[in-house]
Amino acid sequence: MQVPSLVLCAIESAARVYPDRQVVFFMEGFNHTNSEDDAKRALSHYPTLSSLENVHIYPLKIEELFNNTPLLQWYTEVDPSQEVFWTHVKSDGCRLAVIWKYGGIYMDTDIISIRPIPNHLFTAMERSGCSSNGVFGFPARHNFLWMCMEDFVKKYDGGKWGNQGPILFTNILNTVCSLPDFTDVEDITCGNMSLLHPQRFYPIPQEEWTSYYTVWDKLPAFNDSHALHLWNYLNQEHMDMVPGSNTLVEHLYQQHCPSTYAAIQRNASTYI
Repeated sequence: MQVPSLVLCAIESAARVYPDRQVVFFMEGFNHTNSEDDAKRALSHYPTLSSLENVHIYPLKIEELFNNTPLLQWYTEVDPSQEVFWTHVKSDGCRLAVIWKYGGIYMDTDIISIRPIPNHLFTAMERSGCSSNGVFGFPARHNFLWMCMEDFVKKYDGGKWGNQGPILFTNILNTVCSLPDFTDVEDITCGNMSLLHPQRFYPIPQEEWTSYYTVWDKLPAFNDSHALHLWNYLNQEHMDMVPGSNTLVEHLYQQHCPSTYAAIQRNASTYI
C-alpha cells in the first residue's frame, strides 16, 4: 500500500491547484473500502494527504466500473497471465470508463499540477499529430470516450505498447477531425473539443525526460504549462527526488507538493 513519492506529489499538487474540486485516487488494494468512513481511514494512512479535505481514496472495483460499457466482456475474457503490459492496458481501460461514467479530468500519477486547466473538454497532444491519454477531460457520457472503448475492444493488442492508449486516442481523433501541426503555442479546436498544445503538459519531451532530475543553471518558468508529465515509465533506474540536490524535480516538489517534500526532507514515513 506504500506508493512512490511522485504519486503523493501528483495527488497533493492536484488537490492544491483545484481546492474547489474533489481529487479521487483509485486503488485496487482498498477493495475492502465500502463506506465514506472506510475511505477516510484509508486516507489517514498517508500523512501528507490526510490534511487535504478534497482528497479521497476509493477502491478500484474494475468489473463494477466496466459494467454497462464495451470493456466488460474484454475484461472477463482476457488472460492477465498472457499479457505483456497488463497493468498499463488495465489502467488504459479504467481511465476511459471512469471519465465516461462520472466526467471530470483524468491525470496520470506522474503528473505534477502547477496551475488549473481552463478547459473542460480536451485531450492533450504529446506532439504534433500524436495525442496522449495521460491527461484528458470530458463530461460524463461523452461519445468520444464511448468510441474509444469500442475501439479498445475491437482492435485490442496488449503486446503493442501504447496501442490501447496514445495510439487509440490519436486514431479516434483522426476520425473526427484533422490533426494539423502546431506552429505556435496555441491550442487547436476539434469540434467541441480542445486539443491542447504539447507545452501544456509535455514541455520537456520524452527524449529529454532525465532533465527533470538534473540541476539547471536557470529554472524554467513553464508559463505555458498547466501540469508537467515526468515520464515515469521511462525511469527504469528509479531516479527520485533527493532533498538538497538542487535538481528541477526538487524545486517542483518544494513549490507544488510541499507536504510531501517536507516529509521526505525530514525522513518521515509517508505511509503509516
